Amino acid sequence: MATADNAELLALSGNRSPYQGKLGVIEQDALADILLVDGNPLENLDLIAEPDAHLVVIMKDGKIYKNTSEKTTY
Repeated sequence: MATADNAELLALSGNRSPYQGKLGVIEQDALADILLVDGNPLENLDLIAEPDAHLVVIMKDGKIYKNTSEKTTY
């Protein structure tokens, strides 16, 4: 929700926005930053401290940089 609300606020800046693309949503052609964690970081924040072991998917600006999940397409 915080991401979507901030994206809506940024969209109000119109052409002054530094981002050209959809923000705040997870859908095709959106500029998504996603971390898929193997575990619950709310219960164990140390999961984030070991990204090689616990981050299953890393996506920045809609591009996948790491994907060790069983599903290969999204």
